[in-house]
Amino acid sequence: MKAIPINAFRFCKITVTLLVWLAFAFQSMPLLVIVFLILGLSALLKIQRAPLIVLYSFTIERIIPSRMKEVHETGLRFAHSLGTVLCAICIALTVLFPTVGWWYVLAFAVLKTVSMLGLCPGEAMYSCYAEGSCSIFKK
Repeated sequence: MKAIPINAFRFCKITVTLLVWLAFAFQSMPLLVIVFLILGLSALLKIQRAPLIVLYSFTIERIIPSRMKEVHETGLRFAHSLGTVLCAICIALTVLFPTVGWWYVLAFAVLKTVSMLGLCPGEAMYSCYAEGSCSIFKK
């Protein structure tokens, strides 16, 4: 478990979700690539050094501090890795089969929205496998 500012965590979740929805709405490949990079770097660097967490922590968090939140670092790393793979699939499908690809981006946007609301399927999959706790509902 790692402690990160709760507002930085919220900022990260909301920003990524918003970027995916904007990518879908405007059928923007550059936005999908940005999401891919954010998720990939978040998985690679772990949650405390994730790009959006760091951005928020060194800007807004210094002005308006928030309470710390304990997060499951390994579970989030798995979720970010899974999101990176799903985003890569979105990009590949959008390049190869644009109509199918953008429908897949819509599904990815819905999945990211569910994750943003606290029912993260990726983290739940990790918990189910690693800890034997198969519930998507957070305590």
